[in-house]
Amino acid sequence: MTDSTGRKRGRLSRGAAESPPAAQAESAPREAADSIPFGVRLAAGWSWRLLLIGGVLAVVVFLIIQLRLIVIPILVAVLVGALLVPFSGLLQKHRWPKWLAVTTAMLSALIVVGGLLTLGITQIVRGSDELAAQSLVAWDDFREWLLEGPFHITESQLNEWVDQIIQSVQQDSGLLVSGALSLSSTLGHFLAGLLLALFATLFILIDGRGIWNWIVGIFPRRARAAIDGAGNAGWATLQNFVKVQILVATIDAIGIGLGAFFLGVPLAVPIAILVFLGSFIPIVGAVATGALAVFVALVYNGPVIALIMLGIVLLVQQVEGHVLQPLIMGTAVKVHPLGVVVAVATGSLLAGIPGALFAVPVAAVVNVMILSVSSGAWKNDDAPPPQPRSALWRTVPQRPGYKRGE
Repeated sequence: MTDSTGRKRGRLSRGAAESPPAAQAESAPREAADSIPFGVRLAAGWSWRLLLIGGVLAVVVFLIIQLRLIVIPILVAVLVGALLVPFSGLLQKHRWPKWLAVTTAMLSALIVVGGLLTLGITQIVRGSDELAAQSLVAWDDFREWLLEGPFHITESQLNEWVDQIIQSVQQDSGLLVSGALSLSSTLGHFLAGLLLALFATLFILIDGRGIWNWIVGIFPRRARAAIDGAGNAGWATLQNFVKVQILVATIDAIGIGLGAFFLGVPLAVPIAILVFLGSFIPIVGAVATGALAVFVALVYNGPVIALIMLGIVLLVQQVEGHVLQPLIMGTAVKVHPLGVVVAVATGSLLAGIPGALFAVPVAAVVNVMILSVSSGAWKNDDAPPPQPRSALWRTVPQRPGYKRGE
């Protein structure tokens, strides 16, 4: 018994002797960490978290760019649905059957857009012969001015320039062929995207609430009330954006159309229609429709009226870009005017025309959703969203032991 007691005391004495070095080894990293200033540690903590968030956002942007042929039609369908869902809901409130309300909303949109396109294109086609003849007359006048004007250009020099242009076109015929093939491929993508957008819009009208409830059901139960409240706020903001965009396009069309009418420019009505439709396509739409108005004025009314028409187009576009978009759009979507300008510029830089088109609605929806979550308004209703009862969701497989709403 004495031996065992002695061995225990020996082990305890050895453990006590070894403990100070171990404690010192453990305290060394703590002392090193404590020696770093708090500001540096705080900056390091924010840095790696921001890098992680930036990496996730970069992956999301990369996936969107790779799947742009699918993402863009879906986003277009969401914008169109934001306009048509209230109309369909209004018809259903007046005791219209749901299928009839959805059909009426879809057909109304197709008829309005198709009717405007048909009216504008038809009038342009009817005046195409006269436009071509007048273009030749304008070219002859321009040629005569070059020959007899202050530049003193000779006939041989002018013919030589024309021959060089023709030769360059012939040399670049391969580029023209490849461009035609690229155009056909782009046209096929456009038609496929159009069908996808129509299909998605139809399902948003039929069961948009059920689709949203399914998305909310993916998140944990405690987060569903916040996600649902933020989504409702974002959807209301998106509806305001679509209405204001239509208002801005109407103002553009009226301004340029009235300018062409008072200047006596032919085809004022189709020009106004094309300006209205082109206003929904940022940058390219405004440039193309404005150039068409100036060209028609130049061909029919001469350079002076064309310069005045150009001034009207630039004035309307400046008013839209610096007054209507920042002020009216910023007020409707609850985004500061500077935020609207920065969003459009950033979207154009990242994704070109689609980026400019969806920059403001995406920024507005994200801003409102973040504000909705941070305000805590969703805490007033902790109940999960109602279960989708549409027959469509009976085809969606569920995980074993999973019940929607849990």
